[in-house]
Amino acid sequence: MQPKPLRFIISGGGTGGHIFPAVAIANELRRRLPDAEILFVGANGRMEMTRVPEAGYKIVGLDITGLQRRLTPKNLLFPVRVFRSVRMAGKLIQEFRPDAVVGVGGYASAPVLLAATSRAIPSLIQEQNSYAGLVNKLLAKRVSKICVAYDGMEKFFPKAKLVLTGNPVRTEIAHGNRAEALAFFGLNPDKPVLLVIGGSLGARTLNQATAAALPRLREAGVQLLWQTGKLYFPEARQQTAAYAADGLHALEFIQRMDLAYAAADVVVSRAGALSVSELCLTGKASILVPSPNVAEDHQTKNALALVGKGAAVLITDEHAPTRLYDETLRLLADPQRQQQLSQRVRELAKPDATTTIVDELLGLIKN
Repeated sequence: MQPKPLRFIISGGGTGGHIFPAVAIANELRRRLPDAEILFVGANGRMEMTRVPEAGYKIVGLDITGLQRRLTPKNLLFPVRVFRSVRMAGKLIQEFRPDAVVGVGGYASAPVLLAATSRAIPSLIQEQNSYAGLVNKLLAKRVSKICVAYDGMEKFFPKAKLVLTGNPVRTEIAHGNRAEALAFFGLNPDKPVLLVIGGSLGARTLNQATAAALPRLREAGVQLLWQTGKLYFPEARQQTAAYAADGLHALEFIQRMDLAYAAADVVVSRAGALSVSELCLTGKASILVPSPNVAEDHQTKNALALVGKGAAVLITDEHAPTRLYDETLRLLADPQRQQQLSQRVRELAKPDATTTIVDELLGLIKN
């Protein structure tokens, strides 16, 4: 008799930092178990509802939002939404009957993990950041395993459940070909290339500082790949129109990140967990500008994990308007320092993170 295909639910989202690791886990499950059935659960209105289907997976949305930091009518509805979402998650689990559930953080992971653990379904949390998210901290005692990307996470989670895996990253991003990348973006192989990425939703401070620096970049002979995010793109396209012949390009979203990293000599980036893991894997010299608009300032903690090992440069969001491009142009003009940062950041990479997480997940089912 043929064994039944295994079934998995992967829950969470909200930002690319949650979604892309979730998709990487799903891809590894599909690679090992081609017959496995995989269902994503996200939050209605969030970016996972489009990004996950684009990656080839089915997703169901829950009607849940986070708590607002100030008193709003939405906060009054929060308990009602949580109750409804837990009830809907329970119904989903009863119908889909998963063999295991993964939570990657974000609004939707809480009701799904609550419903799964109350039914004794093996459950695993994947925490991307060096400072644990609220949902993951609350659910840590209920789940079977917690896969983390940084040392010292026992201050947030039960030590016996921790596995240091690193973050699941699309490993193909480390295999871009530089010659192909330069041709793809229409860049000159004799000039340095700066890549600016503000995360999947864009970053106002990086965008404003980059717009102001366009004349300086042209004067220094630097080429630019500038991922702006959707909201800022129309303005950035106008701002770079006069500089296109000099290789200064604004892009709303970069699908081929493997080629963007391959082309870049230096990267300016926010310090989301996914971005930091990608920089380690690609071995890129980087200047990190942590977002101040995240819970518990966890991007600064992510950045300091690299800076403390001499693997990146840190500029605060507050100082970015005045200091970011002074530092960036200094680094672009110093290949020896680029090489030093590149070597040190590469030492922090964990290229087997996704396979280790899937090993842990399948081990829970086996046991």
